[in-house]
Amino acid sequence: MLARISAVLERALQTFVIVLMITLTVVVVMAVIYRKAGSSLVWYDEIASILLAWLTYYGAALAALKRAHIGFDGMVRALPLGMRFAAFVFAELCVIAFFAVLAWTGWVVLQVLAGDTLVSLNWIPVRLTQSVIPIGAVLFMICQALSAPRQWRDLRDGNPDTADEGAR
Repeated sequence: MLARISAVLERALQTFVIVLMITLTVVVVMAVIYRKAGSSLVWYDEIASILLAWLTYYGAALAALKRAHIGFDGMVRALPLGMRFAAFVFAELCVIAFFAVLAWTGWVVLQVLAGDTLVSLNWIPVRLTQSVIPIGAVLFMICQALSAPRQWRDLRDGNPDTADEGAR
């Protein structure tokens, strides 16, 4: 069941990240063409930075699902099994706690931004663009939790790092 949920979430995140990358590329290329033609897009800087932030948050969630983010697996694997388990649980709790604080803080920021709009495109609410903070944080926690059992099995069994293989 977890494997199926993980696979569906992985496909959805991959698709969304690819769409974000293509969109960001198109926006940047358009901006270059417009500037070369002697004109400029007034909304380019704002939209490009928002797209980059979205790509970062959603890409990080995808990396968490695949266990492809920065970690200390080599050090943890060198520990005896009991200490390995304690280190694994401690690390997981630290990551979850950090992203829980980030999600809560992001939610508070959304409340503060109520009614604000982008400067260059005043029909787009800032709350929409900044919603990536709490949503991305919650997604990261979900992805971390979904990938934890597989990661623990690999650590317990002494399997080499499987981050490059992605979710099985």
